[in-house]
Amino acid sequence: MDRTQIESIERLLVRERDKIRRSIGRFQQHSVSRDSADADLSSYSFHMADQGTDAMEREKSFLFASKEGRYLYRIEEALRRLYTEPEAFGICHGCQNEIPFQRLEALPHARYCLDCKRREEDEKAA
Repeated sequence: MDRTQIESIERLLVRERDKIRRSIGRFQQHSVSRDSADADLSSYSFHMADQGTDAMEREKSFLFASKEGRYLYRIEEALRRLYTEPEAFGICHGCQNEIPFQRLEALPHARYCLDCKRREEDEKAA
C-alpha cells in the first residue's frame, strides 16, 4: 500500500474509534442516569411485568456495550498494527498476500483477505 492509502485507512480507523467511544459514552451516561433513577422510590417498579421489562432493557444495554467494546478493541488493535508496523499493515495473516485496498476501505480493521476469511468461517461451520 502506498502512503496515501495508509493515511486513508488511518483516518477511517480513527473516525470509527471516535464513533464507538461516543457510543459507549452514551451507554455509560444512560446507565448512570438509570442508577440514579433507581435510587428514587417513585421510579421503582413494583409490578412483576415492569421488573421483567427493566431487566430485559438492562441486559440489552449490557450486550450492546460488550459488543461495542469488542469492536473498539479490534479497531484499536488495527491502529496499533498500523503505527508499529506500517509496512506490514494490509498483509493477510493467513496467506501473507496483500489485502485489497477495497476490502480495507470497507473493513479497515481486516486481518485476512476475503479468501482466507471465507476459509476460516467454513472451518468454523464444519
